[in-house]
Amino acid sequence: MSLPRLRLARTEGVGPALHRRLLSRHGTAEAALEALGRRAFPRDAALREMEALAAMGARLLFQDDAEYPPLLALIEDAPLVLAAQGSLAPLRQRGVGLVGARNASAIARRFAEDLADALAVRGICVISGLARGIDAAAHAGALRSGSTIAAIAGGLDRPYPRENAGLQARIVAEGGLVLSEAPLGTAPLARHFPRRNRIVAGLSLGVVVIEAALQSGTLITARLAAEAGRELFAVPGSPLDPRSRGSNDLIRRGARLTETAEDVLAFLPEAPAALPILRLAELPEIPAETPEEPPATTGIAAQVLEMIGATPIAVDELGRRCQLSPSELSAILLEMELAGRIETLPGNRVALA
Repeated sequence: MSLPRLRLARTEGVGPALHRRLLSRHGTAEAALEALGRRAFPRDAALREMEALAAMGARLLFQDDAEYPPLLALIEDAPLVLAAQGSLAPLRQRGVGLVGARNASAIARRFAEDLADALAVRGICVISGLARGIDAAAHAGALRSGSTIAAIAGGLDRPYPRENAGLQARIVAEGGLVLSEAPLGTAPLARHFPRRNRIVAGLSLGVVVIEAALQSGTLITARLAAEAGRELFAVPGSPLDPRSRGSNDLIRRGARLTETAEDVLAFLPEAPAALPILRLAELPEIPAETPEEPPATTGIAAQVLEMIGATPIAVDELGRRCQLSPSELSAILLEMELAGRIETLPGNRVALA
């Protein structure tokens, strides 16, 4: 049954390694949950998630499912479960990741769109992270002639950035696929993005970097792809543009210089390499991705924020203390969550992020 497997995957502290140990020791997800006792993720919450996913036409993919992405399953910390919305057909195609700067130049966005289109025409599925800039351009370009997969950092019901909500819906409607390992309702906080990046890398036979600064989240994806034995490509840019220094440096360190779709197809393997494409030491050191400093909170929102601490508080209680209507409070909490100030927890509770 899917319900016990989802409960085990959603139990706090149960990552891939512990998950394997629990199943090895207890045999089934049901037995592992029994052993975890009260620490296990609540049955009702898991059931609500499954029902909500079904209502939006989505489904769950577990690691032992035949439809779980086989390339992704090869990485060491592959997600235990993925929420999938759209067609699963793109998972059966050879995939190439296209990633780059969120504040990409207009010419880089146009290049990303055209490259994605050219790859899609040749039956390649284009994979990216639905972020601003290069990611959005890659998805849009792929939809001209073929399919695309978007790996997102939050829940399927929390499009981010909000201006890409229409693009996310279009991907689902036009034969593409949107994947998330996060439960519904999860806001896309800064710490979730490196995990999203590993899904992009894990789904891809090769990753193309288009405009990336020397210290950027894009290079996290490049590092993960190289470590997983995936081919690494980079588009050269102007040495005067800081947005190109990371991608130019990847070329210097051994990534394939890429100017056309043919440059990608000529070196795209049928399967990942057994060893890393580039040794870890040869890749630039990438610091953990940190969020931009959010703008100062003022007015009623500031009063609400003052009442939220590290200890979770029920949203209903917060509403009573602030004397706000549910709709007013919900809007304020949504803005705070998207800004990375708070996080939503099971049981309709919130806490400082």
